[in-house]
Amino acid sequence: MMDSSSGAFIRTIEWDMMDKRKFFPLSMLSSFSVRCALFPLTVIKTQLQVQYKNDVYKGMIDAGFKIYRNEGVPGLYRGFWISSVQIVSGVFYISTYEGVRHVLTQQGSSQRTKSLVAGGCASLVGQTIIVPFDVISQHAMVLGMSGAAGKGSSVNPLGINFDKSNSRLRITVDIAREIVRRDGFKGFYRGYTASLMAYVPNSALWWAFYHLYQDEMLRVCPPWVSLLFVQCVAGSLGGFTTTVITNPLDIVRARLQVQRLDSMRVAFSELWHEEHFHMFFKGLTARLVQSAAFSFSIILGYETIKRVSVNEQYKHLIKW
Repeated sequence: MMDSSSGAFIRTIEWDMMDKRKFFPLSMLSSFSVRCALFPLTVIKTQLQVQYKNDVYKGMIDAGFKIYRNEGVPGLYRGFWISSVQIVSGVFYISTYEGVRHVLTQQGSSQRTKSLVAGGCASLVGQTIIVPFDVISQHAMVLGMSGAAGKGSSVNPLGINFDKSNSRLRITVDIAREIVRRDGFKGFYRGYTASLMAYVPNSALWWAFYHLYQDEMLRVCPPWVSLLFVQCVAGSLGGFTTTVITNPLDIVRARLQVQRLDSMRVAFSELWHEEHFHMFFKGLTARLVQSAAFSFSIILGYETIKRVSVNEQYKHLIKW
């Protein structure tokens, strides 16, 4: 997509403009770096979502302090290594996203339509790969978390014996073994439908809002403003918007996977009974912070890597 308002430049670097030998390894490195830096926010968000009302933590900052005080830095990285498999699913995600965009471009689809459809398809592929690892990772995140009033051991329904001296690998193996013992292989896909209902719309809307905010900001920003900066801000705004819209679905997904509830209807009913209208805001602050930070960082890495990986004949048309 070309823009000529301040001299011709490429606003969106498309799939066929890049050297994939550079793009894929750099993309995986960027994804891993972002996940390392921001994973504690995922742990805090998950524990806030599965607690009963506010019996364990009073908010995001309180949760962070208590986890750190009780377990130190390792407590903020519970389930990190198994969750890092998402880097592999991320390759399939971005390949699907860019591939679908390329096909829709050939069909003459609009920018926002391409972003919406490609984002949804990418999430469908990514979630199919990552849900089993997500289930294990979330159990590891809440394992050993103080019981919530009136809920007994609901934050540890697998009944795993938690010993802080056990290695992360031992804990992960114990969780996986117990899931197989109770549910067989299908246990690794507990909450799969809820994950699709939470993440497919989230991904589709995020990419659509990202390009929408980017286009609107470029209309009002002076020509000297960095395009990469505009894209990072647009990504954060897209993250904020989609997080507010999809927050209840993400809570239901987390509870289905961790508390082993029977269905989405049961999860919604239980959540409504506990929180009423507060269900729309439960863990929202942590998720907003996480989403804004992830969106900004992911776009910073993603768009930078696309610029570095662009084929030689397009380099003179790239604006930073």
